[in-house]
Amino acid sequence: MRYTNHGWMPVWGVLAALAGLPLGSVAAEATAAPATDVVTSAWQHHQVTFNYLGFTSLYTCSGLEGHVSQILLHLGARKDLKVSAYGCPGWDSVPSRTAWVRADFYTLAPAPDAAGSDAIRAHWTPLEVTPLRPSFMGDGDCELIEEMKDVITQNFSLRDVEYRTRCVPNQLYLDSYAVKGQALRAV
Repeated sequence: MRYTNHGWMPVWGVLAALAGLPLGSVAAEATAAPATDVVTSAWQHHQVTFNYLGFTSLYTCSGLEGHVSQILLHLGARKDLKVSAYGCPGWDSVPSRTAWVRADFYTLAPAPDAAGSDAIRAHWTPLEVTPLRPSFMGDGDCELIEEMKDVITQNFSLRDVEYRTRCVPNQLYLDSYAVKGQALRAV
């Protein structure tokens, strides 16, 4: 579970207020993307560890694991990923400012020489991670996206990427972060 540093109030109230906005349009565009730019690719294995330090949003360890998993899946990680968070004072009862996150996952990478069962047909699809897209993201996730920059930029096949964060501790700002570009995903 995610908590803001404003009296331990969940961020869900902000999302509920914005429920009238069209959140599904990016997903619809991504599925409607033409597969004309087919790329032969292969799965690459990654093991990463990063430290989360949050002032604005605090997470329980299980909440952080779930949120990082959702972000990695949205970026195109294979569904068999494993995410573990350590260092929280109470597993699901006490949100923490800090935690170590370890992720073990596979992503697609261009592999023109791949053959047989290792070859995966993929194409470049639009990618957007902002406080409103995908729908599980929120304004309080700026620090998490900032901490995950190396994980995202060094472990996923991305092109034309714009990665921007403007995080201010203990403050929620609209449009505080954006990751936009194209990601390589299986056809």
